[in-house]
Amino acid sequence: MDNCIFCKIVAKQIPSSIVYEDEDLLAFKDIRPAAPVHLLVIPKRHIGTLSDAKPEDTVLLGKLLALAPKLAAEHGCAPVLQADGSLQGGYKTLINTGPDGGQEVYHLHLHVIGGPHPWRGQH
Repeated sequence: MDNCIFCKIVAKQIPSSIVYEDEDLLAFKDIRPAAPVHLLVIPKRHIGTLSDAKPEDTVLLGKLLALAPKLAAEHGCAPVLQADGSLQGGYKTLINTGPDGGQEVYHLHLHVIGGPHPWRGQH
C-alpha cells in the first residue's frame, strides 16, 4: 500500500524504534504511548484489518499473538509470581478493528501495553 505508514516503516522509509524483526513481523515502540511500555506488532505483509485476514493467515496471526508475551517479558511487564503466590506486573494486548473499534492506521497491528500504573484503564 503506497500510503500506508506501517508499510513505509516496514520498508524502512520512515524511522521507528524497532524492538523485534523477523521475516514476517515487525515490532516497534508506539510514538504516542498510552503506558510506560507500548509496542506495536505488525505483519510485514499489508493486511488492512483483522476482519481482512483470510484463513491462510491463521499461522501469521498465531505468530503475531505468540510474540506478545516474549516482548512483554523483554520490556519488564510480564506477570511475575511472587513468593506469597500472588502475581505482580502484567500487560494488555489490543487489536482495534474499524472506525468504531478505534483503528486509526489501516494496517493490522497488535498493541502490547504494560508497565506501572496509573495508565490502567486509559486505553
